[in-house]
Amino acid sequence: MKKIQKILIGTHNIGKIKEISYLLNKKIKKLTPFDLNIKSPAETGKSFKANSELKAKYFFKKTKIFTISDDSGLCVDCLDGKPGIHSARWAKKYKNFNEAGKKIIELVKNKNKKKKIKNFKAKFICSLTFCYNSTKKITTIGVIEGKISEKLLGKKGFGYDPIFIPSNSKITFGQM
Repeated sequence: MKKIQKILIGTHNIGKIKEISYLLNKKIKKLTPFDLNIKSPAETGKSFKANSELKAKYFFKKTKIFTISDDSGLCVDCLDGKPGIHSARWAKKYKNFNEAGKKIIELVKNKNKKKKIKNFKAKFICSLTFCYNSTKKITTIGVIEGKISEKLLGKKGFGYDPIFIPSNSKITFGQM
């Protein structure tokens, strides 16, 4: 593989663009679908992996530029893994991530109301795909276990960060 001089960060999510850009070498030119006036494909996959691969392949095919794309979301145990791969759609359904976060907290509290053993367990899952030609890609999946906070906490990060407390922590991603 040749040396990477530029990369397309295949997302329209500003928070993800900032996070991924921060992690990449400063010498690499970073482009986004906004820069190239490309719309996102429909996320029709049934898993985080399928959606990250679908997006990476789509943006690479459109541009022939090395592409990194992800699909990620919050999976809450007592909500049968929801919102899961529909995490962003939940945010749209409830107007934004803050309102969706409040709804998740409400649903989790209601599910646990009459239970002796409360279940606030959740996890963030992220599938990241790097596509470097029309048939070659590398995909990895990361999982962070944790729990749902009982209220929105913190202004840092984006998405569901204010309601997710990773294992071995007392504060949310939004507070970190």
